[in-house]
Amino acid sequence: MWQNFVNAISDLIQESGFANMTPLHFVMIVIACIFLYLAIVKKYEPLLLVPISFGMLAANLPLGGLMHPELWDKTPIDYGAILHEGGLFDILYLGVKLGIFPPLIFLGIGAMTDFGPLIANPSSLLLGAAAQFGIFGTYAAAMALGKFTEKQAASIAIIGGADGPTAIWLTTKLAPELLGPIALAAYSYMALVPVIQPPIMKALTTKKEREVVMKQLRPVSKTEKILFPIVVTLLTVLLVPSAAPLISMLMLGNLFRECGVVERLSDTAQNALINIITICLGLTVGATASADKLSQPGFGLQALLIIVLGLIAFSFGTAAGVLFGKIMYWATGGKVNPLIGSAGVSAVPMAARVSQKVGQEANPQNFLLMHAMGPNVSGVIGSAIAAGVLLSMVG
Repeated sequence: MWQNFVNAISDLIQESGFANMTPLHFVMIVIACIFLYLAIVKKYEPLLLVPISFGMLAANLPLGGLMHPELWDKTPIDYGAILHEGGLFDILYLGVKLGIFPPLIFLGIGAMTDFGPLIANPSSLLLGAAAQFGIFGTYAAAMALGKFTEKQAASIAIIGGADGPTAIWLTTKLAPELLGPIALAAYSYMALVPVIQPPIMKALTTKKEREVVMKQLRPVSKTEKILFPIVVTLLTVLLVPSAAPLISMLMLGNLFRECGVVERLSDTAQNALINIITICLGLTVGATASADKLSQPGFGLQALLIIVLGLIAFSFGTAAGVLFGKIMYWATGGKVNPLIGSAGVSAVPMAARVSQKVGQEANPQNFLLMHAMGPNVSGVIGSAIAAGVLLSMVG
């Protein structure tokens, strides 16, 4: 009897996650805990980082069966097998893989975002466009390395827009095999905007430039706000049809917000819907960073290169926006604060808040938030257009 008890305990231990833990599992769990610390203690974009890091933590607990990378590595993907054999995260991941979640996120972003600052100051569109330099510069750099195909390079480059949904959407179209590391890098850099951007902004500007107080923006009429999403959808989708899923949903959400006759739809889009999709998207994006996936031959090095190139892309995008802001500063005789150029990346409203924070550090009388929101929302539109252009180029 005693021997049977010992055997039962031994079998239980052998079948537990502890017995199947590898050093890589342990490393990934530690990284997940670091991300949780940054999200909870340091409050670095917790709405994104908490589900992402917890998804990473859960997926790296051996034998949990939440996600099965081997099911996604088949070509073509056997969706029937995923539905029958997949775990919880596999089922949720279908929304990512099929390109459903990113446009729905854009719907919520549009419903939450006031495009008034962009309408009031159309020149801020140029700052959002300048920040997309990081995307195309990184595409060229990734191609120069010779380690990636054109489609993979384009998918990596879009990380420079600091737009997680756009990065996911484009990668599912061009390089689905890299979706995990690209999505993780994109969302991680979005969450770390308050850490990455300020040193770049301060290095490229003088204290005098950072102290510039910009004049108040003009009031924007309700008619302008209603017409804006309609006109942008017409022009953008006709110009870059491949960007239609993102642009149309972004502008539909904004039309919900501004038209004043669908309050319930607007409220759902900017609260319940986007919160649900964020949870599902965050968990599955984090779960793609599993030890089982990273242990595949050559994949770890490839993932590391993606993370490095993503950081370069994001940094170049920030720098390009600030430098174009300096050009506008000189062109206007010192009326434009170059810091708002850093908000040209599409991390809304995080990048605009960083512009505000750095500006107030230089001058407590500085209130740049609304001015920075112009380039910020322009960056959202710009990254979606950039994704459409890349898709047309190499898709």
